[in-house]
Amino acid sequence: MQVKNRFNLPKLTVVIPTFNEAGNISIIVEKIEATLLSKDFEVLFVDDNSDDGTIDAIKMLESKKSNVSMLLRVGRRGLAGACIEGILASKSDLIAVMDCDLQHDEKKLSEMLSRFNSNPNLDLIVGSRHFDEGKVTTGLSTIRQIGSRLAIWSTQKSLGIKVKDPMSGFFMVRKSSVMPIISNLQHNGFKILADMIASSKGKWEIQEIDYEFKSRQSGKSKMDFRVAFELLGLILSHLSFGLLSIRFILFGIVGFSGIFVQLLSTFVLYSILDFPFLQSHIASIGIAMTSNFSLNNLLTYKDRSLSGKNYLKGLLSFYLICSAGALANVAIADFIFENIGLWVLASVAGSLLGAIWNFVFSSIFTWKTR
Repeated sequence: MQVKNRFNLPKLTVVIPTFNEAGNISIIVEKIEATLLSKDFEVLFVDDNSDDGTIDAIKMLESKKSNVSMLLRVGRRGLAGACIEGILASKSDLIAVMDCDLQHDEKKLSEMLSRFNSNPNLDLIVGSRHFDEGKVTTGLSTIRQIGSRLAIWSTQKSLGIKVKDPMSGFFMVRKSSVMPIISNLQHNGFKILADMIASSKGKWEIQEIDYEFKSRQSGKSKMDFRVAFELLGLILSHLSFGLLSIRFILFGIVGFSGIFVQLLSTFVLYSILDFPFLQSHIASIGIAMTSNFSLNNLLTYKDRSLSGKNYLKGLLSFYLICSAGALANVAIADFIFENIGLWVLASVAGSLLGAIWNFVFSSIFTWKTR
């Protein structure tokens, strides 16, 4: 039986982001209840508008259990954003974050809670697969283990993080510690823990606790090659002291790839297919724009990815925005060159203005993030 404190608020909130995890909902609640027993806690599911019955499964538990609730997000997706919104909505100062795929060891929640209760200065406890007796042998394939190790090493070296598993999705943190840095955290991406640790700038007292990363029981993994790009964006964002967002960095990487697409297209059309150069150049610009749109839709704005008729509408708006961006690029470059005479400065300024123009207006009109 759950015993409420005198303010009728839980001492611990377990935030569980979900997207199409219908088969795991009741199981994970049962496991958490068996672990925490009479401890005062709530379970908050943050769902990204699942379409497999997950929402109904959570609502069923809500109707039966007073300490189970759901925060439904519509029109936006992403683990980091779900965690941030879950933290903000939590009623307790202690917040645990764990996945719904049953790969995290819920039995460690009790030990984490005990450590916080005995140490008022503690800010964060990380459930680590690479600390002490932590294991990943049953939860990841060999390739994913190698990729995970590489991601951890690059994050530790580039951001100066000493935690052995900054990629972990299983941790417990004080809300009062997170709130001062909450506005600095990136909403898109998966690696919320690394973002929090880097944003704390070494001021947090952090402990790690080992656990065995288990095999997924049901549902489908959300990890794919796009996570690597998001991690790169997160690292570069912190190296820019937060001046550049993950989304802008990914937009820039995609834009840079468009240069090679344009060059390759021009070569094929002009040198191989023998089209006139001007026609080849114009066509290659259109091909590069299409490539940039497709990659941005897949990577940069995957949480708002367009499909069907919306894909075609978005593509047309992207063409218009980038065409206007190209004109702005030329105008500012010509102005600077005529007045200062430095072609390098003029070219860089034009390119930067064009990139910012394309990013801002495609965000507003094409993918409607604002």
